[in-house]
Amino acid sequence: MLLVSAPVLGEEEKAALAAVIDDGWVTMGDRVREFEHTFARMHEAEDSIAVGSCTAALHLILHSLGIGPGDEVLVPSLTFVATANAVLYVGARPVFVDVESASVPLMSLDDAEAKCTSRTAAVVLVHFAGYLAYRDAWQSFARRKGLLLIEDAAHAPGLPAVGTYGEAAAFSFYGNKNMTTAEGGAVIAHSRSLRETIRRARSHGMTSNTRQRLTSRRPDYDVTMLGFNYRMDELRAAVGLAQLRKLPEWNAIRQRLSLSYRQLIAEHCPLVLVPFEALWPSTHHLIPVVLPTSTRRQHIIDRLRKRGIQTTVHYPPVHRLTFYRDLYPDTSLPLTEQFAQRELTLPLHPRMTQSDVEMVVSTLAAAIGDEFPVGAVA
Repeated sequence: MLLVSAPVLGEEEKAALAAVIDDGWVTMGDRVREFEHTFARMHEAEDSIAVGSCTAALHLILHSLGIGPGDEVLVPSLTFVATANAVLYVGARPVFVDVESASVPLMSLDDAEAKCTSRTAAVVLVHFAGYLAYRDAWQSFARRKGLLLIEDAAHAPGLPAVGTYGEAAAFSFYGNKNMTTAEGGAVIAHSRSLRETIRRARSHGMTSNTRQRLTSRRPDYDVTMLGFNYRMDELRAAVGLAQLRKLPEWNAIRQRLSLSYRQLIAEHCPLVLVPFEALWPSTHHLIPVVLPTSTRRQHIIDRLRKRGIQTTVHYPPVHRLTFYRDLYPDTSLPLTEQFAQRELTLPLHPRMTQSDVEMVVSTLAAAIGDEFPVGAVA
C-alpha cells in the first residue's frame, strides 16, 4: 500500500535510541534541551519548549496567556479537533470561522471579522496542509481588534517564517508529520517571560526538574503555578535530533513531489482542483485535491485503493463532529462544508518517487473518467 504519509526512520534513529538507553537517563534531560535549541535555530528563534504533543503545546499557550472562562477564541473548523479542544481545556469558547475558498482553504479574514465580539480574546491560525496563512493581514487584524495571535503550526515545521506571527506557535511531531518523534510537540514563543511560564507549566509548575536537582545536589523544589505533565522524554528528543538534521531535505523532496502532482493533475485531471498557488510558502505536508462537483468520492477512494493507493480526508469539519454539533448546533460554515465534501488527500512523503506520483495521478484520472466520461458536463 502506498500510504498517504510514512515516517522515515532508520539506523541513525536506532543508534540515537540505543545511546539514550546506554546512558540510563530517559526522562527530560540534556537531549531535550539540545533538541529545543536546535529546533529554535532552525526557525531563527531564541528558544523553544519541547512538550508531549501539539495538543499540549496549544493548551500550554492558551493557559499561559490567561485565556479562560468568558473568552472566545476564533478557530477554523477545517483542522484537527485538537485545535478546538485546547480552547475548551482552558474554559473558553471556540468560535468556528469559515475558510476563504476552495482554492485557499485557510481561515477567512472576512468571516473572522464578522464573528468578533467584545468577548473575543484570541485567534488560532492553522497553516493547513503546510501552507502558511497571510502573516501581515492577520497581524494587522489582531492589532486592530486587540487580539492575541497564535499559530497552530502542526503541519509547518522547518520554515523560519513560522513562529513569527504573534504570541506563540505550536508544532507537532506525530508519526504522520514532516518529522516525527512518534508523539511530541514544541512551542516557539516571542516573549521570554511567556516561554518561562510555558516551560514551568509543562512540568507541574515545579521550579526545578529531576536533572536540575541532581546537578545542583539539592533535592528541594517549589510549585508556583498550576501545571501539567506535558514533558518530552530523552528517547523522543534523541529521535527528534536525528530527524531535524534531515528535515530540510525531506521538505525539499515534498516540494518537488507537490509540483509534479500539480503539473500532472493539470494535464491529466483538469476537472480536479489543487488548492493554493504552486509557489505559496509551504512545508508541503499534504497534497489535498478538490474533486469535481457531484463526484462519488467513495468511488474514487475505492478505485485508488484497488491499485494499492491509500487516500484520506483532511478534515471532517470540527463543527460537524457529534461532540461539537451537540455543543454548537446552529453553526453553519458553507465554504468549509463544501470543501470537506469534495476534498481528497493523496499520498505525499519523502519515501515516494516520481513514478509513484505518476501512478497516483493516472489512477485518479481513470477514476475521474469513470465519473465524467468524455463529453459529460462536470
